[in-house]
Amino acid sequence: MKVLGIDPGTATTGFGVVEGRPGRASLIDYGTIRTPAGRDMAWRLLEIHKQLDELIQKYQPAAMAVEEIFFHRNAKTVISVGQARGVILMTGARRGIEVYEYTPLQVKQAVVGYGKAEKKQVQIMVKALLQMKDIPRPDDAADALAVAICYLHSARIEALKGRTSL
Repeated sequence: MKVLGIDPGTATTGFGVVEGRPGRASLIDYGTIRTPAGRDMAWRLLEIHKQLDELIQKYQPAAMAVEEIFFHRNAKTVISVGQARGVILMTGARRGIEVYEYTPLQVKQAVVGYGKAEKKQVQIMVKALLQMKDIPRPDDAADALAVAICYLHSARIEALKGRTSL
């Protein structure tokens, strides 16, 4: 099963495409969608939609996993990330892809085994689980790969419970 993981952001949205096989996850691609800070929000959101739509067309994922917003002191940041998340969720739904959402705690728990793991620990585990030579960069892309891995772990658990098939 191919899954597209997304770490939402307005300036930088991370993405990671992973193929899940029983007991193993394989890296397909990862990177970022970037929008320039000087552009108006409507244009930036449209650009996120366009580039994400191209990724979906290119990789044809069976599912999309998106990280939920965590509380942040800067309300403006939360609002803009929320807008980006809305566009991301809509783009997946428009393409008929099942979209799943995970909290940062759930992602850390699935990848590291500890919900309060440090970012570096998550990156090291992503590298190990996907058998990469180096830690994926930038952080947004590494986070997106972690979200994709979280989906695969969750799907395996659900399959073991007999609720879904992998």
